[in-house]
Amino acid sequence: MRKKIQITVVNKLRILYNIQLIDTRIDEIQKFRINTPIEISSLEEEFKKFKKNLKTIQENIFSLKENILNKNKNIKSCDTFIQKYESQKNNIRNNKELYALNKEIDYQKLEIQLYKKKIKEINLKIKKNEILLKKEKKILKNKKEHLFQKKKELNKILLDNEKEEKILRKKYLLFSKKIDNNLFQTYKKIRNGVKNGVAIAPVQRGAPLGSYLAITPQKYSELIQRNKILIDEHSGRILIDGELAEAENKKYFMFSTKKKKK
Repeated sequence: MRKKIQITVVNKLRILYNIQLIDTRIDEIQKFRINTPIEISSLEEEFKKFKKNLKTIQENIFSLKENILNKNKNIKSCDTFIQKYESQKNNIRNNKELYALNKEIDYQKLEIQLYKKKIKEINLKIKKNEILLKKEKKILKNKKEHLFQKKKELNKILLDNEKEEKILRKKYLLFSKKIDNNLFQTYKKIRNGVKNGVAIAPVQRGAPLGSYLAITPQKYSELIQRNKILIDEHSGRILIDGELAEAENKKYFMFSTKKKKK
């Protein structure tokens, strides 16, 4: 039969806090994994809307040019009528007919002036739209490049995170085997019962991290002695003194930095 190894309270706290650090990081990785498709989808939707807007400008320019073509046709039609009325002057029988023909000719000339004025206005609109189109095409190109790079960047992070998570889960398993199962189950129960998933709260300036309610001086005295596992009566979380937590944070940071360099 294997002899059970006794673990000190300090080591229990160290192990639990490292499990907490791993859990917190895995939570971050999983949250990132969930949010990444949403972020990409949002960028793609923005790109599609911008592309659609660009198409609308192009269609608007095409429509304006079609309008000019129609007005030029109308001008030709007016010229045809003028030529017709001018030729009819050769066969007039009285001043009344001459007056009527001149009136029709003047009307057609006014129509031509109006069409030319409209064409000028439309050309100005086309010019403005073409300037806008050029600007929007440049922006669209940048957005396309940004989308491509963002996808590439996010996919790389996802792959790196996947590798990191595998390492963390192995490390998590090793830590979980080092402590009493009852204590480990207590940790998991507390973690599942709190919103942010933090079951172990470092005490800084007399209060657990994330809480405005300070612990009693007696409890703080017991905490820094590190002789027993203490539970915060307000949040129900396991307490760890700030100094010990900071030391474990530094170790975890060094481990993370080495892992990223590999």
